[in-house]
Amino acid sequence: MNLLIRADASIEMGTGHVMRCLALAQAWQDAGGTATFATTEITGAMRKRLLDEGCQLIDLSCASGSTDDAKKLSAFAQEYRTDWVVVDGYQFKDEYQRAIKDAGCKLLFLDDYGHAEHYYADLVLNQNLNANESLYSSREPYTRLLLGTKYCLLRREFAKWREWKRDIPPVVRNVLVTMGGSDPNNFSLRILHALAQVRVDRVRVKLVVGGSNPHRASLAECARTISDCVELLDDINNMSDLMVWADAVVGGAGTASWEICALGLPALLIPVAENQMATAAELGHRGAAHVLSAESRMSEIANAIRDLILNPGEREKKSQIARSLVDGEGSRRVVAALSC
Repeated sequence: MNLLIRADASIEMGTGHVMRCLALAQAWQDAGGTATFATTEITGAMRKRLLDEGCQLIDLSCASGSTDDAKKLSAFAQEYRTDWVVVDGYQFKDEYQRAIKDAGCKLLFLDDYGHAEHYYADLVLNQNLNANESLYSSREPYTRLLLGTKYCLLRREFAKWREWKRDIPPVVRNVLVTMGGSDPNNFSLRILHALAQVRVDRVRVKLVVGGSNPHRASLAECARTISDCVELLDDINNMSDLMVWADAVVGGAGTASWEICALGLPALLIPVAENQMATAAELGHRGAAHVLSAESRMSEIANAIRDLILNPGEREKKSQIARSLVDGEGSRRVVAALSC
């Protein structure tokens, strides 16, 4: 069983597309298959991660989302006798899907907001809370839809915590900060400065610095000046353990949002990219997280962090709502759909 995944990662676009496809690749491997990633652009850290996970890599060497891209991917799919092609990225439109299908490939297309004019894929996966059939009214008769958080793609490291129960302490002692794999605008630095204003005793902070983050030096310098209770963690592969360690998280509203929900981690989310806005708004509306704008003043961020730290009732409520949204079985369900 061969899975060919088309996704890119860069400092500008982030690593979310590749990371959620990695979760699918792991589930596919666990079912006895092999996974290959085809890319036109990928950071060094993500390349290493995929190789360490037992995936093969193909460099397409063409413009991402182009006709040449689709032709090369189709040729590789036929050469490797691929069972399914998986495509994830906003640069891939309807004609790209059509080219893959015209080559005789079975296609799973990952989507977040209905960005293609028409859908030719066999399966369309939208794992977001606001996913609905109306986004895909223009699709082929054979196209099936996998919609909602029951299909959230979580990496296998989260499976061991599926039955774990979170304790909500009266006051937060452990705070996790994670702003994504690249954080090109260095929003992590703003969070560190906001934390410096909180002034709550004995709070330990772990800041995850993704392997594709170009701002490691400035973050390390800031952490040193703030407190010896701030620890920087580089390019980690145990996010689930860190989320279990934490009593609260300050993070972006990307793919990690679903990991946060699955572990019932009380969260302050700050969408730092356009494609994170809808997810953050819906999580805030449902009471699963406290959400601030990326344009929020430093004092607003600090006050929100302080409220999260000192209000166990709100944390308990958010934890329960968040965990009810994601049960951690999404990757298995998607692999089951591919096997039908």
